[in-house]
Amino acid sequence: MKELSRVKCFGGVQLQHEHEADTTRCTMQFSIYLPSKAESEKVPVLYWLSGLTCTDQNFVTKAGAQQFAQEYGVAIVCPDTSPRGEGVADDPEGAWDLGLGAGFYVNATEQPWGEHYHMYDYVVHELPALIEANFPVTGKKSISGHSMGGHGALVVGLNNANHYESISAFAPIVNPSQCPWGQKAFTHYLGHNQDSWLAYDATVLIENQAYDRVLPVMINQGLSDNFLQQQLLTKHFKSACDKVKYPIQLSIDEGYDHSYFYIASFIREHIAFHANALNTSL
Repeated sequence: MKELSRVKCFGGVQLQHEHEADTTRCTMQFSIYLPSKAESEKVPVLYWLSGLTCTDQNFVTKAGAQQFAQEYGVAIVCPDTSPRGEGVADDPEGAWDLGLGAGFYVNATEQPWGEHYHMYDYVVHELPALIEANFPVTGKKSISGHSMGGHGALVVGLNNANHYESISAFAPIVNPSQCPWGQKAFTHYLGHNQDSWLAYDATVLIENQAYDRVLPVMINQGLSDNFLQQQLLTKHFKSACDKVKYPIQLSIDEGYDHSYFYIASFIREHIAFHANALNTSL
C-alpha cells in the first residue's frame, strides 16, 4: 500500500492511498479521512460509495463531510467506482454509464468485464480488511452513497446486514433491474439471465425480505432531480418497504437536484445518523 497524499483538515487528516487489489486484479485507489480522535483510540468507519463518472476524490473535495466526521469521531473511507488501468475493459463507445467509473458495485461474470469488475467483493471484503489492518479503526462500520453508489450502499448493506450498523443514500438507483442505467450495466456485467440481477436490486431484496437483520435506513431524494422518474424510481423502493413494513427514513426534498450541492446540504444529517447507529454520537 502506498500513500499518495496527506493533508490536515478540520483537525483530522485526509489521506489517499493506492494498493494492488486481489479482487479487481489491478491497482486501486481509495481515500480515508481520520478524525483527530483516531490519534488516541480506534474509531468506527463510514464507507461512502460514489456515483457514475466519479473517483474516490469527488466526495472528498465536494461534500464538506470532514468537519462532521471530525465532530462525531468517525472515519470515512471512499473507494473508487470501478477498476482502472491498462487492460481494464471500458465501453468501446466511450459511454459514461458503463465501464470505467461505472462499476455498479457488482461482481461481473461476463467478458470482458469478468476479469476485473468485482467491485462488490472489493467493497464488502477486501477493502474493509485492508482498512482494519492498517488504520486505527474498529470493526464497526456503516455504509452510504450517492446515485449508483446509493444503489451500492443499499445492496451491500442489505446483503450483509450483520456486518453493518446502518445504511444511507442520496438519490439512489433503488430498482436497477427496472431502469435504463441498471439494465444496460447488468446486461453487460451479469448477462441476459435476469435472475442473476436480483441480488443487486435493493427493491427486490426488500420485497423478498432477503436480509438477515433490519438496519436503520435513511434516504434523501430531491424533487428537482432530472433522473428521478426514469432512473432512480424512489417510489418503487418506498412501496416495497411499506409492503413488508421495513422501516426507513425517507426525505423528499423540494428544489434539490442530483448534484453535490444537494449532498453537501444534508451530509451532516447523514453522518449524525450513522454516528448514532455506531454509538459515537455526542
